[in-house]
Amino acid sequence: MNATKADRTVALAEFGPTSSRTASLAESQQWCKQLTQSHGENFSVLSRFVDASLVDDFSAVYAFCRAADDLGDETESRERSTELLAWWRDQLHQCFAGHATHPIFVALMPVIARHSLPQEPFGDLISAFELDQTKTRYETWDEVIGYCKLSADPVGRLVLMLLGERRDEECLRASDAICTALQLTNHWQDARRDLLERDRIYVPRDFWKVDRFEQRLVSTCRQGYAPDQMFLQSWRESVRELTLRTWELFESGSSLLPMLQPQHRPLIWLFLEGGTGTLRQIETWNYETCLSRPRLSKFAKISLLLRARWATRNIGAVVK
Repeated sequence: MNATKADRTVALAEFGPTSSRTASLAESQQWCKQLTQSHGENFSVLSRFVDASLVDDFSAVYAFCRAADDLGDETESRERSTELLAWWRDQLHQCFAGHATHPIFVALMPVIARHSLPQEPFGDLISAFELDQTKTRYETWDEVIGYCKLSADPVGRLVLMLLGERRDEECLRASDAICTALQLTNHWQDARRDLLERDRIYVPRDFWKVDRFEQRLVSTCRQGYAPDQMFLQSWRESVRELTLRTWELFESGSSLLPMLQPQHRPLIWLFLEGGTGTLRQIETWNYETCLSRPRLSKFAKISLLLRARWATRNIGAVVK
């Protein structure tokens, strides 16, 4: 049987729940670097805006997030994912107690100590992936926002902490707004793929405007075209309303940039502009994400990279 993505990412045979092997720090740091390079085009791109002294630290945190995500999505069943996520949570507890064995947690231990990282953001991410095993439909907008608080906001908080930025409520609230907006944009962008590959619908039932919404969505996604024009128009209206709410979060989160140290603004600007650029693509495609997946072109991504430092050089700092 071929190894799953989760097997390859976490190396369950070598370092899984039944293993007693402990990785060295050097081996663990190399493991995390290789994982980020093999999985993370975005990480490789963004790393040019991260100081060289922080690359190992970012790699360790990225590796934790990537591995937890794969344990939640890339195993043979939800039952198996639930088991492995419980094991991953136990590994997290052991790490914060100073007893790591898995290479990702061995690499994380000095990062946690160096930056005084709390356990809560890591635990929240695991909770989000655990929720994915039991909840595949959402009733309200607030329920989806609650999911984003677990699945997205912790990542932004960890990034700020690694960068040595402020941890006050104002800064974290703005970071949360950006990360929630990024996650929501991904939900609207990946609506077809989430349904067909994961049996998940993140458009909340509050926005289901026609009878037999789910059945008609499934039919449309599977066919890849829309003979049901009434449903397609309803879908467009729903996603339009959701994108408008997402824009409000991006606008709220933009207040984070002047709070940051100047050298860190290009990195966060890239996250912000990448998300808003994708949201504009959804609008350009007339919100038809049940038919196809709009995304930024390679040229657009390169353009963002070239503009990042120039675009943030005149942002005034917020004095505290």
